[in-house]
Amino acid sequence: MGFLKTFFQNVFREEGGPHALSSFEQLNEEDLEAHLRIARYGDFTLTDAVRPSYDLQVIPQDGYRHDTYRDEQSGVNVPVLMISASKEKLFELFLDLLDPLGPTVDVVLETSHSSGKGGHKDLYRECMDMPVLKSMLYDYEEMLTNDGCCGIAVLNPSIPQEVQFDEHKLLIVYGKELSAFEAVLRERELHRDDAMKFITEAEHVHSSSEQFRTSFDELRTYLGMDSVYA
Repeated sequence: MGFLKTFFQNVFREEGGPHALSSFEQLNEEDLEAHLRIARYGDFTLTDAVRPSYDLQVIPQDGYRHDTYRDEQSGVNVPVLMISASKEKLFELFLDLLDPLGPTVDVVLETSHSSGKGGHKDLYRECMDMPVLKSMLYDYEEMLTNDGCCGIAVLNPSIPQEVQFDEHKLLIVYGKELSAFEAVLRERELHRDDAMKFITEAEHVHSSSEQFRTSFDELRTYLGMDSVYA
């Protein structure tokens, strides 16, 4: 049994759990490698971070939908924008979505590099100037865009609003007032489709590398994040 077969058999299936049937299980390594190389679906290009199921339960596409996140502790429903964007526009869109947060923000780096299936750690940094943060993020664009074990969230707790660039390379915006963020999406010609599905809503696989892990550790150090956020 080769590396790729082992890799896919150990994929964490977020929707179905550990006993769910996988679209990858009956494939040979040649078919797996071919699927892994496919990054383009129509006009949409995936980053290197994630690939959909072999049977394409969800086909990646540009767009966004309105959703709701329920905070179980407070019982409050928080409006959400779920966003999917093709690789060539994704990172710049993320940076544009940060502007409505204001000049000073908190930052959370999310990592599953050293965690078990489904686990991750959060590292927190308070009170960063937005221009300084953006400059740092530009330096690590390749890792942030293509590492399937890394995510970042930028928030202004005084509003409160948050923009998340998650490990699936989806963009997620949380907050009571989201019109400024939705205006950015319209300017970037992303269309609302409340029926659209995202790659997280079906079987999928993540990809990372030692190079990306090293880059993540560098960014964590530059951001002054030495402890886990509880």
